[in-house]
Amino acid sequence: MKTAIKNEFLVSPFLVFFLMHGMQYGVGVLGFQRDIVKFVGHDAWISILIIGILVHIIIWMMYSMLNKDKGDLITIHQRTFGKWLGNLLSLLFIVYVLAESITVLRSYIEIVQVWMFPLLKTWPFALVFLLSVYYVVSGGFRIVTGVCFLSVLLPSYLILTFFVPIPFSNFRNLLPIFDHSIYEIAKSIKGAAISFSGFEYLLFYYSFIKRPASSQKWAHYGNLVTITLYLLVMIVTLGFFDQGYLKKVLWPTLMMWKIIELPFVERFELIGVTSWVVVMLPIVCLMLWSASRGIKEMFKLQQKKVLVFLLLICFLICCLLMERETIHQYNKWVATVGFYTLFGYIPFLFVCYHLRFKVRKKG
Repeated sequence: MKTAIKNEFLVSPFLVFFLMHGMQYGVGVLGFQRDIVKFVGHDAWISILIIGILVHIIIWMMYSMLNKDKGDLITIHQRTFGKWLGNLLSLLFIVYVLAESITVLRSYIEIVQVWMFPLLKTWPFALVFLLSVYYVVSGGFRIVTGVCFLSVLLPSYLILTFFVPIPFSNFRNLLPIFDHSIYEIAKSIKGAAISFSGFEYLLFYYSFIKRPASSQKWAHYGNLVTITLYLLVMIVTLGFFDQGYLKKVLWPTLMMWKIIELPFVERFELIGVTSWVVVMLPIVCLMLWSASRGIKEMFKLQQKKVLVFLLLICFLICCLLMERETIHQYNKWVATVGFYTLFGYIPFLFVCYHLRFKVRKKG
């Protein structure tokens, strides 16, 4: 039987808004446009809306399971597939979580190396960053939630920068509407789904929420804000850039920041990249908290020891990913696995869980 979590370790339901939005609005916003535009061109904003709606549906599916189970992903797996198969599936899910945390960290380090410090080695940055992650995660879930809260508020001024290119944009670039096939839109959804990931960590921290069933509306609000911001960035990007150029540039958002001029700084994109570390830290923290928490629940190990082991793996793999092509291939692999995990496996688990629930009820 799962041990009840003490009240002092729980967080208020409204904080799920920051956990949900903070996890989705990460490094992907700096370059997600290219992954969609190369398939559907000026109809890329339609793909954003479709992905957002699909995420709302999957959030509802997760709450449907969690509200009945009153546990987390580990207990859902065990009660649906049995202890051994359930733990194996949970372990595979945790491997995906660890792989995604490496993707987030290494992608951000690459941006810092390209835009700020070309001679910066990977290992010093990764070491300092992961030590910060250990400090936050070892403080418990409430500390992780607090950092997520700050990660949404502190860099929120950057939203204003997305309005700067509007006077220089030509929004006729968005016409004609619905100019691509359903197959092309489906391919664009697959390519950009990883940018909306982060909502799935609800499966790990649900039991740490006070009155968790009442937090569902906040989860949907968080995803709605994410959709709105991604839609804003995509529309401005389509209006500002030529599509041929947009298919080649790696980080369109950073390129738009280059036009911003301030009296006290020549290159505003450096401020944007520096500020983004506040966004990246809680994302990696919650990922590694979820992974270490899941292993603790399955194998009854001390979470801090598990966390150190996971941080070591994350550090080593980040240091091994040196070349741009290697990083791209790794990110592409994680994005593919993530797409099928989020939009394939979670709906499959939802069906299996409720079928098992009905069978037990009849028995």
